[in-house]
Amino acid sequence: MNGFGRRGNNSPTELFYPFIVWVSMRDENISTLVFLADDDEDDCMLFRDALNEVAGHVSLTVLSNGEALMNVLERDTATRPGVIFLDLNMPRKNGFECLKEIKQSDHLKHIPVVIFSTSSQKESVQKAFSEGANRYICKPVNFHLLKKTIRKVLSINWKDGSAIAFKDFLLRP
Repeated sequence: MNGFGRRGNNSPTELFYPFIVWVSMRDENISTLVFLADDDEDDCMLFRDALNEVAGHVSLTVLSNGEALMNVLERDTATRPGVIFLDLNMPRKNGFECLKEIKQSDHLKHIPVVIFSTSSQKESVQKAFSEGANRYICKPVNFHLLKKTIRKVLSINWKDGSAIAFKDFLLRP
């Protein structure tokens, strides 16, 4: 099968829930969990494939709207992602609303949030920076650049905790 139903050696195993796709890599050394909140199915499939090629040991949870993201974060307190890739334009609750809730929560504010959006408007980038996002990425235009961008994000030492300058906030492949 192709797309979300693809199966094979080291292929993701997927369980479908309303608004949630759980992708678990068949690797015994899973050390990282990544959340992607994005309502565009094609972007999610490309992201999943790129992540699998770059870091097959990483587990990915895809949520199709901000409300689903916040429900999972609030409900599942035992499992926290190492990083959240957050689209800005989503139904039910947009990325800025989610970012604000995450950064105001004592239990969630330590989770790195990377804005992952088609918008490159200066106002959006500045607002994300001022509201506490850790990085901002304009969605890459091709698969190679997407893999390069994901690789960069996964190589960041988030535990460092040092503040980032605005000039370094917009991450380029």
